[in-house]
Amino acid sequence: MRIHFWGVRGSIPAPLSPMQVQNRIAAVVQRISAKDVVSADSRERFLASLPQWIFGTIGGNTSCVEVENSSGDCIILDAGSGLRELSVNLRQRPGFTATGRTYHLVFSHFHWDHLQGLPFFSQGFDPRNKIVFYSTNPDFRAILNAQMREPYFPVPMEGPGGFRAQLEFVHLDSGDHVFSIGNTKLIWKEMNHPGGCTAYMLTEGGKKVIYATDTELTREDFIKNPGNEEFYSGADILIMDSQYTMGEAIEKTGWGHSAFSLSVDFALTWGVKTLVLFHHEPTYSDQKIWSLRQSAEWYREYAGSRVVDIQIAREGLDLYT
Repeated sequence: MRIHFWGVRGSIPAPLSPMQVQNRIAAVVQRISAKDVVSADSRERFLASLPQWIFGTIGGNTSCVEVENSSGDCIILDAGSGLRELSVNLRQRPGFTATGRTYHLVFSHFHWDHLQGLPFFSQGFDPRNKIVFYSTNPDFRAILNAQMREPYFPVPMEGPGGFRAQLEFVHLDSGDHVFSIGNTKLIWKEMNHPGGCTAYMLTEGGKKVIYATDTELTREDFIKNPGNEEFYSGADILIMDSQYTMGEAIEKTGWGHSAFSLSVDFALTWGVKTLVLFHHEPTYSDQKIWSLRQSAEWYREYAGSRVVDIQIAREGLDLYT
């Protein structure tokens, strides 16, 4: 499976401000010297030496993760503002506009930052396409239609002027919590978040990816019972809500988000290979988010383990299983 991140922020989009851009330019100017621009090679070496928070960005879009499986299916986890960026990219891919495609759009829940990109998913307006929506909420078709109508949006999702793609709505309510999309098995588990939130495990060829956004970890999540063991244990990639520091998580108990250090504890408990810190606090700068990765790595080593690899979710990041 290929996992690509299109939106990684939590709560609300957080684009770079003009002042932040100016500060980055100033930081580059402070670091550069004449020897860094004598040739194309020296320039590239200089750029590569810059801290990641200067040369690049975490991105400001809200939650949207693309998963491409071995059978070529396009599975989209959540429809935050990053979905629009994915939509633009899809139109530029060879073969994606010549014929119709099927897109599988899986929702964790319906807070605004997880569905605000849906009206701008242009593939929905192409009658050659098919979109299959998935959710554990029995009312999700009505929820999606409600957010895409007047006075919130000028055209409906279903109806005149709305999506022209074939639409299918799959309520994930089977007793065994398993559904197949091509070669990928989709398994789900409810998490601790106001109003509810669903975590998804995607498995294929013996590999396991878990998408667990918007969850406030509790002691029950660390209990090694059969249900937790089957879902969490040995994940190759865990995409985990890590919005807060521990102090913020304590201050905001009940808000439904986790501290990055708890995410590290969780990954170590369940033998996760790669932990991806996700759903970043919108008030955090890129520099702050990168510093949290360093803190997470220090915390991991303090816990006596270097087994789990820690990544920062950022727009454009590709991971593979």
